Parts: sequence; C-alpha cells; structure tokens
Amino acid sequence: MYFDITPDAEFTKTEKVPGPTKEEIRALVISKMRLSDKDIVVDIGCGTGGLTVEFAKRAKNVFSVDINPDAIKTTRTNLEKLGLENKVELIQEEGFQALDQIDDFTRIMIGGSNGNLDNIIEEAYIRLPVGGQIVITSIVLETATDSVRMLKDLGAEPEVVNLCVSKGVMLERGVMMKALNPITIITARKQ
Repeated sequence: MYFDITPDAEFTKTEKVPGPTKEEIRALVISKMRLSDKDIVVDIGCGTGGLTVEFAKRAKNVFSVDINPDAIKTTRTNLEKLGLENKVELIQEEGFQALDQIDDFTRIMIGGSNGNLDNIIEEAYIRLPVGGQIVITSIVLETATDSVRMLKDLGAEPEVVNLCVSKGVMLERGVMMKALNPITIITARKQ
C-alpha cells in the first residue's frame, strides 16, 4: 500500500514560521491519528500547515488553528498550492479559545499550545466523542511529560513514542547522516 505523504520540498516556508513538520514525522502522526474520510480534525498550532495538508487529504474536514497571522497565511498558501483549501477552515486564534468556535470534531492534533497546554488537552479530551483520537507532538520534554500527566488525569491511557530521524547528506566522500531534532508523540483514544 502506498502511503502518500507530501514531500518536504513541496511546501512554501518562511523564516517567521517553523516547519513544516518533517515528512517522516508527518507519516507517523497520520498513522497515529487513525483517520478516515468521515473524521473532522482540529490542528492546533498549524505552523506552515504540513500536518493540515496531510489531514485535508484524508479527513472530511479540518480546522487549522494558529495565533500567528504569518502561520495562517503560510498554511493558506500551502493548501492552495496543493488544491486542498476547500477542506480546511483557518482560524487565527489561541488554541483554547479557538475550540469555542468549533462545534464537533473526532480527532485533534496539538502541535503548539501558547502556554495553555493543560486547558487545551482537557477541553479537547472532554469534547472528543468515544473513539476520538488526540495526538500531541513535542520537541520539549516538559511538554511531553505534562501531556502524559494530563491525559492520565483525564482517565486516558496515553501511548508515547520518541522518534529520532537522521537524513543523508551527500558529501564527496559518501553519505553523512545528519540528525533532526527528536520529537515525542503522545497519543490517546477516548474511552
């Protein structure tokens, strides 16, 4: 089975917005989201829209949230470039406040929290339907441990994966493996 992940090189990037989430990380996040074409996804902290693009290719609808206007603009550019803009509603707002604007969702991705992680996790998990999925990506250990603690406090059984990816850089002598930042992915299904 071919797993269609958009190559990193196809994304428009800017100096003001981090991302996109690297291709290998996006592949694992998509796997952990367990998406179907009936799912409604919320992507909080969308950055350049790397994950938003992947969600839009697979889900019924996506709400892509970021407080940074440059992130919303860059995500819009990437969605338009790939012909996916009609499946995504962009919301420029802090993540917790943005949840008030979204009626229903079955999957939520938290990639940025603007310091409001506990509130976002709690609100998202409470509002998820049974069987709904929450995925949190973290480059900071404290975010990962806080996410696990919060999910356990809510009665979830989180799964934690730490991913370290190295990519080959061609040198005259051969291939040098260059490590990317490790990322921790925390996943929980609403029981």
